Amino acid sequence: MSDSPKILVVLTSHGKLGDTGKPTGWYLPELAHPHAVLTQQGFHITLASPAGGPAPLDPSSVEASANDTTSQAFLAEHKSLWETTTPLESFLGRADEFAAVFFPGGHGPMFDLASDPTSHALVQEFAQKGKVVAAVCHGPAALVGVKGFLRGKKVTGFSNEEEKEVGLEKVVPFSLEDKLVEAVGKGGKYEKAGEKWGEKVVVDGKLITGQNPASSKKVAEEIVKAVYGA
Repeated sequence: MSDSPKILVVLTSHGKLGDTGKPTGWYLPELAHPHAVLTQQGFHITLASPAGGPAPLDPSSVEASANDTTSQAFLAEHKSLWETTTPLESFLGRADEFAAVFFPGGHGPMFDLASDPTSHALVQEFAQKGKVVAAVCHGPAALVGVKGFLRGKKVTGFSNEEEKEVGLEKVVPFSLEDKLVEAVGKGGKYEKAGEKWGEKVVVDGKLITGQNPASSKKVAEEIVKAVYGA
């Protein structure tokens, strides 16, 4: 690995919250905090999305992060990153160039990355090459449809309790917690924090998952450890 490892960050291209008429997308602190950690540790970050171009930022996450200095600094200084993402398909066959792939959450991934064959193929490729695969909050939705990938593993992701608390359990196309439980099977385990919104990160080899926005920074810290062998 070079002195400046590269990480591919995959954002959603989906900006509509079901049939509610409300916007959605990716969730600000789930990229802002990892970006801060990873760049400080020498990572070069490349952003991709299924459609390429602007990746929709969930406006509710901007409001919720009004007092989060890291998120606000990222919002002010790095807008070009998510407005100029590269189409995901252009990264197929290029896993060797990267140390890791990371899927931030927000509800958007539930509607596109969860069923996107290009995204699934990318995850398989990174896994087969022994690269780190990481996701946080609703980001693990990108992993549940990857055939056999999660079988027997320990994972976490946005919980049913948290989904009910934000009032979207009937809006999302599926329960992420239930899908993760199904995907890991009897030999695996879905884990969650002892209380809603608590930090929870699960590391299973090169697979790193975080439960919710509060887990974003630690997910990035675990990516750093996994890549540098700390």
